[in-house]
Amino acid sequence: MNEVALGRDEVRAGEELDLASVDGWLRGIDPGLEGGLPEVTQYSGGASNWTYRLRYRNRDLVLRRPPAGTKARSAHDMGREYQIQKALRPAFPTVPAMVGRCQDPAVLGCDFYVMERVEGLIPRARLPPGLSLGAAATARLCENVLDKLIELHRVDFRAVGLEGLWRGPGYARRQVDGWCERYLKARTWNVPSYGYVRAWLEEHTPEDVGACVIHNDWRFDNVVLDPADPTRVIAVLDWELATVGDPLMDLGSALAYWVEAGDNPFFRMTRRQPTHLPGMFSRAQVVEHYLSRTGLRPASWTFYEVFGLFRLAVIAQQIYYRYFHGQTRNPAFKRFWILVNYLDWRARRIIRNSR
Repeated sequence: MNEVALGRDEVRAGEELDLASVDGWLRGIDPGLEGGLPEVTQYSGGASNWTYRLRYRNRDLVLRRPPAGTKARSAHDMGREYQIQKALRPAFPTVPAMVGRCQDPAVLGCDFYVMERVEGLIPRARLPPGLSLGAAATARLCENVLDKLIELHRVDFRAVGLEGLWRGPGYARRQVDGWCERYLKARTWNVPSYGYVRAWLEEHTPEDVGACVIHNDWRFDNVVLDPADPTRVIAVLDWELATVGDPLMDLGSALAYWVEAGDNPFFRMTRRQPTHLPGMFSRAQVVEHYLSRTGLRPASWTFYEVFGLFRLAVIAQQIYYRYFHGQTRNPAFKRFWILVNYLDWRARRIIRNSR
């Protein structure tokens, strides 16, 4: 991963690793590790699990662990995240290679896993320093990222051994119910009830259009690009929320992060990926491209767009809840409550305009 693009910093106070303990565990997996304790830095780009780079003389690794503090019952499951990537890699080789998973609480006090670091570029709110793409190259990058999502959705989840993730039809309904419940549990005094949006989603939930492996956090800053061809995706990161479900729910969730150059000023301030650049598809073009390549035809796209925004609001609120209650001191989360308020307004506006 490109350190500048990903935001590689010194380890944040309160989020330090017991490096000697981790090193001892790793040497049990790979006795050939050279040098003493690895150089450790922390990636600052994520807002959920804590991610660290461990650099040995002869090996470059990434460690993922859950944050401290309370969490949603099904969130931050390191074993699940590890097993999904390990199962997917033979059919979807853009998943990083897994090194090992630790379930011994004596090492770090939590479950964690380690994977190979992928050398490349990660586009965030801005392209990595020194990288400049014209409109045509930006369009190719956009299309390649979308086509990689379509490639994932075409993986046979049964053939790779992930049928245990499928709970049968009704994925969209379960998601609406589940995210509504999570929001109410994480609500603080300074955010809206989302009562109108929740009621609308419950009333307009469609039947599933299909079942496939979905990433559930598909963004440009979760892909690694080839330095020799920055329009080509060589790795996909952050599989914490991956499961088997409705592919259009995955696309709707991805578009919640898609900020265009012509969006209102506040929404532009939330941009975390370079979707504003000349050549990038609009949200409407993204949907058109995906539907034309997959042949799917939903009765209405509005549900998926509104659900994606609501889901993003819940994720932001869950993170803010941890900050509000002092379970994390990361200052990046201090004003997430403002985003939660804004997303309620935006979802309501889309609903009104769809009538």
